[in-house]
Amino acid sequence: MFPLWLKAGFWGLVGGSALLLGSAVGYYAKIPQRVIAAIMAFGAGVLISALAFELMDEAYKRGGFDSTAIGFVSGAVVYTAANWFLSYQGAKHRKRSGEQQPSEEENSGSGMAIAVGALLDGIPESIVIGVSMIDGGVVSWVTVAAVFLSNVPEGLSSAAGMKKAGRSTAYIFGVWGGIAIISGIAALLGYALFSHFSQEIIAATTAIAAGAILAMITDTMIPEAFEQAHNFAGLIVVFGFLAAFVLSKLA
Repeated sequence: MFPLWLKAGFWGLVGGSALLLGSAVGYYAKIPQRVIAAIMAFGAGVLISALAFELMDEAYKRGGFDSTAIGFVSGAVVYTAANWFLSYQGAKHRKRSGEQQPSEEENSGSGMAIAVGALLDGIPESIVIGVSMIDGGVVSWVTVAAVFLSNVPEGLSSAAGMKKAGRSTAYIFGVWGGIAIISGIAALLGYALFSHFSQEIIAATTAIAAGAILAMITDTMIPEAFEQAHNFAGLIVVFGFLAAFVLSKLA
C-alpha cells in the first residue's frame, strides 16, 4: 500500500509524461502544421472543459463563491504577469510549431526563458492533480486524462518549433523530461502541503490553478491552433470540450 502523497506524485508524473511523448512525436515525425494545430485546438477544448466542470465546480463546492472568484482571478493575473515577463526574454512563441521561436543566436537567453515558460505552463495543472486527492484519497482521473490529452499537443508543437529554431536534441528532451519529473513533484506537493489547510484555501488554490490554465490556453495554445487551423479551430475546440465533458459525466 503506497502512501497517498506518493500516489499523487505518480499521477502527476503520468500527466507530465505526455509532454515527453508529444515532444518525441514532434521531433522525430514530420507532421503537417495544420495537423499539429488541430491537435492543439482539441487539447485546448479538453482543458477548458476540465477547468469548468472539474476545477471551478470543485472549488465552489469547497469554498464558495468568494474563495473561488478571488483565486480564479489571482491565478490569471499571476500567470499573465509571469508570461508577459518571459515573453520579453524570448519565450513568447514557446508553443509554436513553425519558425516563430527564436534561436539562441537571435535572442541570447531565450532557451532558458522557453524552459521556464514551459514549466510555468505545466505547474498549475500538476498541483491540481495532487489537490484532487485530498479528502477522498482517490485521484480525479478526469483531471489526469484532461492534463494528459492536452500535454501531448503542447509537447508536440513546442518540440517541433524548438527543432526548427536549431535547439539541440539534448535541450529539447532535457526540457520536457525535466518538466515531466517536476510535474510529479508538483502533484506530490499539491497533496502533501494543501491537505493540511482549510477547505477555503484548498478551494482558492484549485481556482488559482484554473485561472492560470485558462490564461495559458488563451495566450499560448489558441494562437497556435488558429494560426494554421483558421476557421476550423473553433469546431475542433468544441470537440475537445465535448470529449472532456463526457469523461466528467462518466466518472
